[in-house]
Amino acid sequence: MEEGKFLAWLKQDGDLIKEGEPLFTLESDKAAQEVEAIDSGILHIAPDGPRPGDIIKVGHVLGYLLAEGESAPVANQPEIKTRQLSEPLQSGENNLIHSPAPILLPTEARTEIPASPRARRAAKTHRVELAALAPTGKGGRVRERDVLAAATAIPTAGMRQVPLTQMRRTIAARLMHSRQTTVPVTITGRCDATALLALRKQLKSMGEKANLAVIPTINDILVKLTATALRQHPTLAATWAEDHLLLPESIHLGIAVDTEGGLLVPVIRNVDSSTLTQIAAQSQKLIAAARSGKLAAADMQGACFTLSNLGSLGVEAFTPVINPPESAILGIGAIVREAVPLDDGTFAARDRLTLSLTFDHRVNDGAAAARFLQTLRHLIEQPFLGLV
Repeated sequence: MEEGKFLAWLKQDGDLIKEGEPLFTLESDKAAQEVEAIDSGILHIAPDGPRPGDIIKVGHVLGYLLAEGESAPVANQPEIKTRQLSEPLQSGENNLIHSPAPILLPTEARTEIPASPRARRAAKTHRVELAALAPTGKGGRVRERDVLAAATAIPTAGMRQVPLTQMRRTIAARLMHSRQTTVPVTITGRCDATALLALRKQLKSMGEKANLAVIPTINDILVKLTATALRQHPTLAATWAEDHLLLPESIHLGIAVDTEGGLLVPVIRNVDSSTLTQIAAQSQKLIAAARSGKLAAADMQGACFTLSNLGSLGVEAFTPVINPPESAILGIGAIVREAVPLDDGTFAARDRLTLSLTFDHRVNDGAAAARFLQTLRHLIEQPFLGLV
């Protein structure tokens, strides 16, 4: 990381701090994490320290841990710049404010934006700030063409410049990484969701009568059925490792969650060996943590497959992007009531669901992906059998 978003102190000025105790909360990349003290002492927080929401560069001092009776040193460090995301740009301003109390992070961490030498020379020549660019190079590296594109961009009258958050930059970098390291192909399939909706209705009725705190949703049922299908088609959960494939021992599934800051993918553990109620409880907890900004980095690691559901937004079919190092992702569309022709020539109203599967063609061929989608379709159309 090169900068972090300061969220809040977890201790008060003057508190006695022991080594290992959490000091403050910092958002790095996509996750908010508690930062622990690496020593013991009395906490001294500078009165002009960072406010919640400030973006602080790596390598600056945030506060001090003092010995008993020791006075805080006089601040004698250069003024640093932080972006205050909550403040809009004013005419003629570059949306930067000053803060003399930077954040405490490991000194060995990199403090420069990853960029090629040509990109740095171009940025200096054209007066372009590297931190404001969306890198297209490998590993989030800024290239010369990124700088030139920003330098030659034509300003649009009446437009307001909005700085990129660290989360949005991370999402962009991961999307570019997915594009550069996979051979994505998307196939779609339709299935009858009438029995799926009937099962959800039954579960909801039973849960409300029993006053249960957690009632499985349509998405929870689909997560469970997907794990069942992956057990029958394990290569769809495989990871590419150049000269071999890695197959997971347990099925951990990611679920795409839309938050105010951007898309997060928390991971539901051991889906194949969990009950539907256990899956629903995990899902509910993870979604709440993601939308409140309390999702830990560990909660987003270890998935072998991801589900992205845009059905609630009315989207019927789309092309989901693979979440590296996974090799496949399932897009779930809206359930639509349609007139379906029957064998006797009549029509009946049925609920239909479109599934969009994007897979890495290096790992699976089209036929293997189609067979997985076919199995999942049968499970959705007979969910009672799929769950047992």
